[in-house]
Amino acid sequence: MRSIDEGTLLWEPTPEVQQQANITQYIQWLEDKYGLRFDSYDDLWQWSVGDLEAFWQSIWDYFEIKGSRPNSQVLQDAAMPGARWFPGALLNYAENIFARMPGERAAVLFKSEASQLVAITREDLLHQTGALAQTLRQLGVGPGDRVVAYLPNVTEAIVGLLATASLGAIWSSCSPDFGARSVLDRFSQIEPVVMLACSGYRYGGKEFGRLDVIEALQAALSTLRKTILVPILDAEEGSSLPDTISWEQAISAAGDASTLTFEQVPFDHPLWVLYSSGTTGLPKPIVHGHGGILLEHIKETVLHMDLKPSDRFFWYTSTGWMMWNYLIGGLLSGASIVIYDGSPNYPDLYALWELVEQCAVTYFGASAAFIHACMKAELTPAARYDLAHVRAMGSTGSPLSVAGFKWVYEYVSQNLALESFSGGTDLCTGFVGGVRTKPIYAGEIQARSLGAGVQAFDLEGRPVVDEVGELVITRPMPSMPLFFWNDDDNTRYENSYFATYPGVWRHGDWIKINERGGCVIYGRSDATINRQGVRMGTAEIYGVVEPLPEISDALVIDTEALDGEPYMALFVVLQPGCELDETLQDTIRAKLRQDLSPRHLPNDIIAVPQIPYTLSGKKMEIPVRQIMLGRDPEKAANRGAMRNPQAMDFFVDFANRRKNR
Repeated sequence: MRSIDEGTLLWEPTPEVQQQANITQYIQWLEDKYGLRFDSYDDLWQWSVGDLEAFWQSIWDYFEIKGSRPNSQVLQDAAMPGARWFPGALLNYAENIFARMPGERAAVLFKSEASQLVAITREDLLHQTGALAQTLRQLGVGPGDRVVAYLPNVTEAIVGLLATASLGAIWSSCSPDFGARSVLDRFSQIEPVVMLACSGYRYGGKEFGRLDVIEALQAALSTLRKTILVPILDAEEGSSLPDTISWEQAISAAGDASTLTFEQVPFDHPLWVLYSSGTTGLPKPIVHGHGGILLEHIKETVLHMDLKPSDRFFWYTSTGWMMWNYLIGGLLSGASIVIYDGSPNYPDLYALWELVEQCAVTYFGASAAFIHACMKAELTPAARYDLAHVRAMGSTGSPLSVAGFKWVYEYVSQNLALESFSGGTDLCTGFVGGVRTKPIYAGEIQARSLGAGVQAFDLEGRPVVDEVGELVITRPMPSMPLFFWNDDDNTRYENSYFATYPGVWRHGDWIKINERGGCVIYGRSDATINRQGVRMGTAEIYGVVEPLPEISDALVIDTEALDGEPYMALFVVLQPGCELDETLQDTIRAKLRQDLSPRHLPNDIIAVPQIPYTLSGKKMEIPVRQIMLGRDPEKAANRGAMRNPQAMDFFVDFANRRKNR
């Protein structure tokens, strides 16, 4: 393929693709039903954010949302925060999932490193969900109670979510590669009554026991009534655990699909709790509602990803990333979804590509980091596998580089739509992403999503075009958080998103929006660590590293670079007489892996004389990050506002050395 730059045209929809696109059918429906006519996608987007009530009512009507009581009003008070959607409406997320789930075809295709491909039908899911819901009900679980899962990406996790939602209870999950401390930092805040867990998992051809973590969780979570043990490994343990029953007991002794009923809950009734970390304190427990997630996911998967009932939708994810929740939302399109439990590079980086061929996947999604890894390893998937059925690829988690775009079109397919998109755990969706009727340009996300009032703001809070600015959302969206758990006066919620621009959501990313509506994301504008789409607060890293006897202080920086080489550095100040030798580095990494997550291990650990602080005593994470990304040090940091301005010299020199490598 020719040399390309940002903005090079790579793909255009054929007249047939444009005509058959779901968004084309929706536009025609708007004209037929309301007499609305739009000459371009930009016109449609302008209407969707300009007349929120008409737009979101059209989504409800177009998709025939199933509810027991219709809404009398779409939006009550459009202020942010505080907007209330569809007051008076009653519905259930799980009921709408089952209403659209494919009947005769497999609803879910599951594979793991150790198992063959398994097809799960709608009836299978109905039976298991009904039985588990009955067990949960017998355990006293009802509306508002919390059910948590410490599980990999397996079918049982999907059943757990649907059963929990059917009762009006609240779901939350963590991947089993999270250590006990990291899980407790999340689950302890919401006081769960039932936990689904596995005593071990497989990854990269190895088995990892988690019995000790489950014991620690049970001991620390005083509200737990019962643990349901899901078999993952061949030789499952756990019979000695207190207040524990097996998965088989949970789904066989209670009933069947005939017992599955759907608690009708208000539109803004909590559905699940996700976690997004800031730079201080515990992870933020973000609560999303049944109705907001339902409308947002059906809009995104059908109108933006163009999923149809004939599709097979696969996104490589874990239960600790919001893309798992989003993948389940793919069932709202009527498509089948593909889930995989294991490493993306076991036995090699072709593992997922082999699965794409085996399952005849039509929409394959992964992190930008995975695409960059395939590119770096010089993989040639199309030469090895039949990928003709892949009509689209998705990329998220971090920005996809121009080189990443080029690699996909050169070594995967010239005919697919490469839909990079960006969003966040905070809204559990993408708010800039694909539009199947628009061209695709290298390094660009195609457009802002319908109903998402995304803008780039300059330092004065003014919208800018063709300039990098703060990503903001100027109009409320139904999937914005209802609240943060235990944040009774909404102080933490408001400080997280609305402190910079009152009444406007500041997301924490840099974005450029060009004249044709295309978007380029330039990574985080704050100091949050983003590894493979899973965010973790720097405070969590410090909480593990700084108590080590050899360490007196630490600073962690994730550059999330656009060149395909994300880089995370951990800078440590050593106690007198200590040395940062290989043994200490191994100790630090092992502690992070054990207590937090193997995803959040630093590329390098570097000893420094001191960590730079502001006069008010805050670590200067953002200025150091900006310097490492190439910003002028004098503009990145005001040394007059520093407690120890000489501390910045090391980081300026370090950034220059990396740049000149």
